[in-house]
Amino acid sequence: MEPEQETVAGLVALGLSRYEARVYQALVRREAFTAAQVAREAGVPRQRIYDVLDALARSGLATAHGGRVATWSAVAPELALTRLMARRRETLEELERVSAGLAAALLPLWTDGRTHTDPLDYIEVLRDPGSIADRFADIQTQATGELLTFCRPPFVAPTRNTAGIKAARRISREGGTVRAVYTREALDDPELRESVLRFGQAGEEARFAAELPLKLVVADASLVLCDMPDPVAGTGSTTALYIEHPALASCLRLAFQTVWDRAEPNA
Repeated sequence: MEPEQETVAGLVALGLSRYEARVYQALVRREAFTAAQVAREAGVPRQRIYDVLDALARSGLATAHGGRVATWSAVAPELALTRLMARRRETLEELERVSAGLAAALLPLWTDGRTHTDPLDYIEVLRDPGSIADRFADIQTQATGELLTFCRPPFVAPTRNTAGIKAARRISREGGTVRAVYTREALDDPELRESVLRFGQAGEEARFAAELPLKLVVADASLVLCDMPDPVAGTGSTTALYIEHPALASCLRLAFQTVWDRAEPNA
């Protein structure tokens, strides 16, 4: 791997999106750049450069300078890396709290399942991508007052997600809540970014985080669909759990709220 590629990969590992990493790397090469100049230097599309620069500024990694033509400069690398590490530690601490909450919620279910005669009466296990996509559409359609989602790739549902758009419009129109937390990396895909805009127009509130613990949907504090890597089926496979259990759903709703409070309103 080339040194520049290694630098970008390291910055991504510390929580930046690939575009943010490339732009920061470009900014350190000169005292100041205009937005157009740094877009060319970093190889980032012009339509994305202001979003990326704003994200770096919010993270304390870049500084904007006013004038007839605005320019941008990088914060010193030692300070930038210190800030990235601090943010990474906060994310890891947050994930540890979410994990502890999930363990507390799932352990009683697991214990009860050791003696239950039919352990799947409220849990449905799904491995086929088509079945997972169908259940995703079902839970959105069934939601009446609240729909909370962690969105991270890979996605099994169509990007347009017609069922989700209809649900967002219906729930918002009736005074309910539709919220989603997306990974910032996912928005490097123009098609997905357009999908986020469509959901926003339908009434969804969106925030963005460097990473999410798992894919999750919680509807009306009673229905849960969570999708996680499957250590049994093999690399790249996932197992989705569709659960009708208010106690678990309420716990995961609190976990969602914790991540939501720390997420950012803009990518």
